[in-house]
Amino acid sequence: MGVPGRQLAVAVADEVVDAELVDEGPGGADVAVHTDRDRHLSPETVAAIEASAAASTRRAYGADRDAFAAWCAEEGRVPVPASGETMAEWVRHLTVTPRPRTNRPAGPSTIERAMSAVTTWHEEQGRPKPNMRGARAVLNAYKDRLAEEKAEAARARQATAALPPQIRAMLAGTDRTTLAGRRNAALVLVGFATAARVSELVALDLAAAVETEHGYDVTLYRKKVRKHTTNALLYGTDPATCPVRALRAYLAALAAAGRTEGPLFVRVDRWDRIAPPLTRRGRPIGDPAGRMTAEAAAEVVERLAVAAGLSGDWSGHSLRRGFATAARAAGHDPLEIARAGGWVDGSRVLARYMDDVDRVKNSPLVGIGL
Repeated sequence: MGVPGRQLAVAVADEVVDAELVDEGPGGADVAVHTDRDRHLSPETVAAIEASAAASTRRAYGADRDAFAAWCAEEGRVPVPASGETMAEWVRHLTVTPRPRTNRPAGPSTIERAMSAVTTWHEEQGRPKPNMRGARAVLNAYKDRLAEEKAEAARARQATAALPPQIRAMLAGTDRTTLAGRRNAALVLVGFATAARVSELVALDLAAAVETEHGYDVTLYRKKVRKHTTNALLYGTDPATCPVRALRAYLAALAAAGRTEGPLFVRVDRWDRIAPPLTRRGRPIGDPAGRMTAEAAAEVVERLAVAAGLSGDWSGHSLRRGFATAARAAGHDPLEIARAGGWVDGSRVLARYMDDVDRVKNSPLVGIGL
């Protein structure tokens, strides 16, 4: 039975279905009118909404929005709500204006992020998104020009995949008799085996790693998909790259240093001790329990790769990409890889990692007799 005075109106376009309840006519219910109070968000709610995004994303979006607002002020334009013309002019400005740090205009991926920062800014303020058709056309023309010029910025930067051979090289020079060396080995191998983002890795507590018959179960919170995954850490065939042995050795070193609870990956000072709480002008900063930051964990990966003489673009994400690439090369199902690594369904990033392997393994040139 339908609701008196209301009917369901459905519009179909491009295989997307939108539906809403609309009034049939004079007999329908009165249309509610929102007041300023209905549109109001408290500072606490605004902070809660902002906290839903990763800290790095918040920082980048904040910088992008500040830059957009400053440009609008110089140009005499309104930043929110922005017109489609303003967005198109701003994107063209980004494609031709050198940035102080690089002395080159922003790359396409950076401009894409800036555009997203501004459109989501509108949403957060209850405003409709600006028309982006002109801005997109400007960006597409910029991408074409960069490709024709063979510019490095034409290709999206990707972290180099840390595969098992590279990980062996990275850990070959690590002194595993020290607390720092054991921590670094465990960080690399647990990060790889769980396909963890560095932010997820440093968020782990000691209680998240539970010893089992097969090795360890490690439970991570995957913020992108808003759920926990429990990853089985299994024994490796090579003791040098076995995540179970590396984690067990590191946990023993932590226990010997008096740590049996709190963060799993901690700062270690130059004297190989768990670093004391940091202070600035007498005020505590950072995690008082000594938890590593995501930036510090990424530095460990980069430093080990450089020390091993490995070429490429190394970052904390190299471990996550390496897991996906190695697992696919070993024949594992993409769905299982996605579940293990906490990728969202239909992740374009994961699909790109799969393509890196499948473009050779499944190439139409295979087996045609050339």
